[in-house]
Amino acid sequence: MLYGLVLRIRHLFYDRGWKKTFQPPVPTICVGNLTVGGTGKTPHVELLLRLLSFRSVAVLSRGYKRKTKGFRIVGEADSAQTVGDEPLQIARKFPSVTVAVDKDRIHGCQELSDKQVDIVVLDDAFQYRKLAPSLTLLLVDYHRPVFKDRLLPWGRLRDLPSRIRKADAVVVTKSPAEVPEDERVWWRSKLHLREEQPLYFTRIQYQKALPVFPDGDSHYLYSQKVILVSGIANDTPLRQYLSDTYKIVGRLSFPDHHRYTKRDIRAIAAAARNCPTACLMTTEKDAQRLRDVPEVPPELSQRLFYLPIEAVFLSPEEEANFVQHLTRL
Repeated sequence: MLYGLVLRIRHLFYDRGWKKTFQPPVPTICVGNLTVGGTGKTPHVELLLRLLSFRSVAVLSRGYKRKTKGFRIVGEADSAQTVGDEPLQIARKFPSVTVAVDKDRIHGCQELSDKQVDIVVLDDAFQYRKLAPSLTLLLVDYHRPVFKDRLLPWGRLRDLPSRIRKADAVVVTKSPAEVPEDERVWWRSKLHLREEQPLYFTRIQYQKALPVFPDGDSHYLYSQKVILVSGIANDTPLRQYLSDTYKIVGRLSFPDHHRYTKRDIRAIAAAARNCPTACLMTTEKDAQRLRDVPEVPPELSQRLFYLPIEAVFLSPEEEANFVQHLTRL
């Protein structure tokens, strides 16, 4: 109750104009959510980059858990420790896109406006009320909807469910391949969307497994056994996907955005020794942080792979409607 009261007072101050908001000098798209992790913000930022590839787009992130401060453009020499795992992943997948980190999003937008970009995508800025984005996309997890959740500390909601109505569009993520029309109507009703508020559905599409380190041996991918190593908010979809191909013989789960240490590497090595033929599989975000650990032994580096993921719409028509929505910028 106390946390909810604080949120209501904070939003009231911004909604009434008692606290100032900043309008960036360049069009901005905010990708955010109401929960603590797990809705797929990074894959949807990447989805926007693919859809807006014909424009000059930059990405601005806070750079969660980085050791550096201030505004910084992600470069080839950076690591997860200097810029954060998510900005590093985006920069490596989209080398032609300017990816920057700055806790002060207003300052970050001002810096990026000098780079002659057309649009700035703001990663996880829905709660950053100081800045008024041009377009706001709010993500909701299909498997853990906000109307079945509770505010912190009893649930995973970090913002009020009523804030959904402030978004320009809502995207239900991690959906099944098909969502019938009656279920879409049910979602609109449960989310209490405004009549003119678009609702989209996306699903996760796994790509071909890639080695975490250059000496990765692809022969391990043909093993029938896998050991899962993950440090994300929810690895359930990944476990379900892997179980269709492999027998999961081991699982090492770490906190979200976990910074791997030599001690963690020893724990992973111990699990690997118990099943010497098993492939070691991790997530794309974890791969960025695992590369920061010095002197990973070859018996691990050769067996470590990660599964890239993409967020995709359920149909070409839905994607076309979404792209049309983006043309407002």
